[in-house]
Amino acid sequence: MRRSASPLSLILLGIGVFLLVLGPMLAWYVEPRAKRTPIDVDQTTVFNGTGTYFDQSSVRTRDNEPLTITRRVMGNVAESERNGVAVWDVSTTIDTETTLKRRDPRKSLQWTTERWVSDRETNRPVHCCGETPKKIQGEAYLKFPFGVEERDYRWWDSTLGDAVTVKYDKRVKVKGYEGMRFTATVEATRTGSRQVPGALLGVERPQVMAEEWYENGGIELVVDEATGRILRAKIAPKLTLRAPGGAEKGAVTLLESGGIVFDDKTQEAQVKQAKADSKKLRTVGTTAPVASGAAGTALALAGGVLLIRGRREE
Repeated sequence: MRRSASPLSLILLGIGVFLLVLGPMLAWYVEPRAKRTPIDVDQTTVFNGTGTYFDQSSVRTRDNEPLTITRRVMGNVAESERNGVAVWDVSTTIDTETTLKRRDPRKSLQWTTERWVSDRETNRPVHCCGETPKKIQGEAYLKFPFGVEERDYRWWDSTLGDAVTVKYDKRVKVKGYEGMRFTATVEATRTGSRQVPGALLGVERPQVMAEEWYENGGIELVVDEATGRILRAKIAPKLTLRAPGGAEKGAVTLLESGGIVFDDKTQEAQVKQAKADSKKLRTVGTTAPVASGAAGTALALAGGVLLIRGRREE
């Protein structure tokens, strides 16, 4: 009698070994490379709330008025690929009901443009590619790093022009989806100066260099653990102009709100994208490797058994 291996045993053994190798490759090689900040992002987030603002046209403060903050983020793919980083161009407008109808950022209550550049793996700032502002720092911006932990993070506050420590609070649900909540406040801080009529601040001079002050009564960020995507954001900013010397007496409120938060449409979109991206990461990092390992073991064992038994021939 002579033993020979059957084709089926070799096929099963080969596929089994391939799957056994594939599992670790997905978990240790593919998944880490899937955790990269996207460069082709095109995202618009909208905050809604009510508050006080200074109406320059009528030179008076308006109270309890609707306010809208719109942030548009466009990934600069060519610049990102050229430098191996994530380059995002950011446009942010603050609108009243009147300026929102004009649909022109130049006519908004406030319009700022920035370029944020970050390491695609760590989410930390990279100083290149014409980034603005130049001193941006921290580890969380429009998103947190992948694999968010229950610890404090440094979050970049563009209005402050500095990073703020946001503290982990607890896990909460946004549209039925679990996220991790981080909170912070910003004490009144001088952020700059501008020339204004002295009469605006009760100063008997034609023009004065007024001090710009900023504070935030409550920053709340709810973040997806796997992807670092911000599911819901809420801020309570206050911007004022003070006379030289920082005296609060006679200060003019430029903008103040007790709470401006992601609108429902933005929250739903953020949750939907977080679910999809988290599922992809789980598939590559856990589901597929486990399934591949289980199937590979079964097929390799089956192939090995058939190979050992062989096929008897006369």
